Amino acid sequence: MKKVFKEILSWTLHIVIAIICGLAINIFILQPTQVQGISMESTLFQNDRVIVNKLMHTLNKEPDYGDIVVIDSRVGRSRSIKDDVLDSLKYNAISYLITGNREEILWIKRVIGKSGDTIEFKDGNVLRNGKILDESYVNGPVYYTKDQVFEVPEGHVFVMGDNRNHSTDSRSIGTVPLEHVLGKYLFKF
Repeated sequence: MKKVFKEILSWTLHIVIAIICGLAINIFILQPTQVQGISMESTLFQNDRVIVNKLMHTLNKEPDYGDIVVIDSRVGRSRSIKDDVLDSLKYNAISYLITGNREEILWIKRVIGKSGDTIEFKDGNVLRNGKILDESYVNGPVYYTKDQVFEVPEGHVFVMGDNRNHSTDSRSIGTVPLEHVLGKYLFKF
C-alpha cells in the first residue's frame, strides 16, 4: 500500500510541475491566441489561431517598425504582473475554445511609429517623420477622414490595423505604452 501511495504522489508531483512549467511558458514566453475581428485583413483573418512571442514584453524590449504585436487596449490604466498572469489564462486560444468568451481587450496590430516619431495622415497617406510610408500590406485604398498628427512619446508605440478602414487603433486610443505591448506575432497554426 505504501508503494502505491508513493507512486501516486510521484505522478501527482510530476503532473503539477508540468502544469506550472506550461503556465510559465504561456505567461512569459509563448502564448497561443485567436484573432478577433477584421482589422488585420489581409494579413490575418477572423478566427486565425496564432502564436505570440511574449519575450519582448517579459524583457521590456521595444518592437520594430512593421512588427505585428498584441496590445492591451486599456491604455488608460497601468499593467502589473497580476495582469500578465490573469490575462494569459483568460485570453488565449484554448480558453476561447472552452469558455467561448471573446472579450476584445487584447488587440493585434502593426507597429507604425516608435518613441520620438511624428505620425501624420495627409492626403490619404501615412507619413512617419515627414516621409510617406510604403505599406504594401494595407488592405485596399485607405480613406482617412481628416488630416491628423500624432507625436509618439518616450516609452510608447503607435499601432494600426492593416485593414485601415475597419480598424480601431492608435488613431482612436492614442499611443500605446510599451508595458501594454504584450508580445509579437510569430506564426499561424
